[in-house]
Amino acid sequence: MKKFLCMLLAAVMLLSLAACGSKEDAVPSGVEDGVLTIAMECAYAPYNWTQSDDSNGAVPISNVPGSYANGYDVMIGKAIAEANGWELEVIQSDWDSLVPGVQTGTFDAVIAGQSMTAERSEQVDFAGPYFYATIVCVTKADSAYANATSIADLAGGSCTAQIATIWYDQCLPQIEGANIQTASETAPAMLMALETGMVDFICTDMPTAQGAVAAYPDLKILDFSGTDGDFQFSEEVRAENVNIGVSVRKGNTVLKEAIDKVLATMTVEDFNEKMAYAISIQPLSE
Repeated sequence: MKKFLCMLLAAVMLLSLAACGSKEDAVPSGVEDGVLTIAMECAYAPYNWTQSDDSNGAVPISNVPGSYANGYDVMIGKAIAEANGWELEVIQSDWDSLVPGVQTGTFDAVIAGQSMTAERSEQVDFAGPYFYATIVCVTKADSAYANATSIADLAGGSCTAQIATIWYDQCLPQIEGANIQTASETAPAMLMALETGMVDFICTDMPTAQGAVAAYPDLKILDFSGTDGDFQFSEEVRAENVNIGVSVRKGNTVLKEAIDKVLATMTVEDFNEKMAYAISIQPLSE
């Protein structure tokens, strides 16, 4: 009996330690202070951009005094914060710093037009999607590629896309003989490469392309989706790369579930309407 009691006591102590450990190891939601801190480039219209005032519902960029962030991502961030009774804080961060910033808790979430790729999902957890995009190309309306009906018609062209994206890493290499230039650090840099004639066409997603055409009327969207001439991926890979999500720290189930609960109340039509509005109010240049 004495031996049994000792074993029982040891088991209870072990369970207690495990319980304490799980509390200590739990990932904080980040919104315990009532503030949802999100990061974005603030230079990726129509998803997000920087402006000089608070017109059209723009919010201050906390680490860039005197500047304001607006765009589709800001609208989604505001909807999530308002539904949960949180204040919204926006931080400007370079594209390559977004995932590390979530991992280290520098900000609570990233709402920045990020595709929900398998590779990113190994580093962060995703809520959403909060938009469903398609992969397209953009060229000058008067270019030799303006009448292309498939990626085969883009053969030999000079091209680029934004760094660390499926467009640069997996789409452009599918174009036979493509003269792939150095990846652009930002979406504006990618568009400028096209506008100045450094490349013949670029590859991006539909909202970015629509925003580009709104800002530069001499551009034309080449949409091959749904045809045999489209970029080829498995349905799983395609879904990963056209579904746009909100990234949070691995294991941050509290915040992920809170975000998903809000997004679940929105339809594809709601997303498209917000994106159309973002495109209509984006600045002509950033």
